[in-house]
Amino acid sequence: MFPPFPQESAHHYCERLIALIEDGSVELEQYGRESAERAGQGVMIGCLVCWDNNTSRRVVLCAVSGNNKRLVQKESTDYIFVPSIVSSDEITKALEQNDLKIHELTNQINKLTLVNKRSEEIKKLSAERTALTDESLKKVFSLYSFTRFDGKTISLEEIIKQHGGKLPPTGTGDCCAPKLLSYAFMNKLEPVSMDEVYFGRSTAHKQNGLSYPPCDERCGYILPSILGIEILYRDKDLVVINKPGGLLSVPGKGSDKQDCAEYRIRQLFPQAPVQCAVHRLDMETSGLLVLALNQKSHSVLNAQFREGKVHKKYIALLDGILYGKPEGRTELPFRLDPENRPHQIFDAENGKTGITEWKKLGVETLHQLNKKVTRIEFTPLTGRTHQLRLAASCPAEKGGLGIPIAGDSLYGNTFEGLRLMLHASEIEFKHPVSGEKLHFICPPDF
Repeated sequence: MFPPFPQESAHHYCERLIALIEDGSVELEQYGRESAERAGQGVMIGCLVCWDNNTSRRVVLCAVSGNNKRLVQKESTDYIFVPSIVSSDEITKALEQNDLKIHELTNQINKLTLVNKRSEEIKKLSAERTALTDESLKKVFSLYSFTRFDGKTISLEEIIKQHGGKLPPTGTGDCCAPKLLSYAFMNKLEPVSMDEVYFGRSTAHKQNGLSYPPCDERCGYILPSILGIEILYRDKDLVVINKPGGLLSVPGKGSDKQDCAEYRIRQLFPQAPVQCAVHRLDMETSGLLVLALNQKSHSVLNAQFREGKVHKKYIALLDGILYGKPEGRTELPFRLDPENRPHQIFDAENGKTGITEWKKLGVETLHQLNKKVTRIEFTPLTGRTHQLRLAASCPAEKGGLGIPIAGDSLYGNTFEGLRLMLHASEIEFKHPVSGEKLHFICPPDF
């Protein structure tokens, strides 16, 4: 995953910490059980540089990956040593109940494999072992909870539910990044810089002394829930995020509508303008959203959107089968219905035209509805409110596709547990300072 914060300052502290380990001022202590395959392998050393607004001082947090190693001061340092979220002993205890049975099943499977690799008995035993392994993993994961960007606590079980129940890999929660960020947010510290450096014997995948971003498999699974947002790109001028469906782009009216992408970005990057989003996505729409980290960048990027210089593509699932030609273009005049805000209505006389190119990608089954849907790629050439939702739902005789987007509560039908199946999947624009062309692709999760 993309490093959520600048790495330069934290990298310096990582190198300094490694030097302290090498000269004996800090000890990298093994205190839990280490598997045979992990013996002699290196670890990630992580540092998070924070600002403490209460004392107006810089604070440097450090951690080591895994839950069976810890950093111990032998001499005084200016680091704060962050412990594991869950201890090795707690994990061992959670695994005890099924551990012996899993080993017995593995031995049985190995013996049978030597005789017949396609045995039905092997499949049966493997399924039994998988069930026990998942049960053990769930027990371990139930021990983990993290402090989020807003000071609230979120459990790993809640994060797993957000992923539709798909279990993350073993060791999720034991990397440096979640330990450091959870500790910082719990203590109301403002993250400034974060880096992780590999320390130990070089491998085919990691070189001693080099920086690495948070891993996709484990950190990529949980960090968006801790940070409140999934950061796909960041530099000193802008941030590109994958906004989840159900989150506002900007604040709404009322205290219950203040949580939004802008608010979450300003929690992580307080220097960002109050109005930092340079365009908007409907609350129900997921996908690529660009936010500026300074006023100059906001003005330049906002102008690109206003002048139609930004290229965007969306992916949607239409609630039915679209027959006929495989691609086309809609040009629909519509306006706000003041009696039914925020609903937009077709108006050939007073409406402003929204222009959208579309391409049929295929027909598939949407399991939540148990029905056929059509996957569509939309390319908006104008930027009107609800433009794509109207391009889909407006009757064919008026120039639309005549099939609403699945899960559209305004222009179609919605069902419990079904979100609006519309995702901003691609965006291209020029960097506000360098002028370099930036192109981002973010596939939908549907």
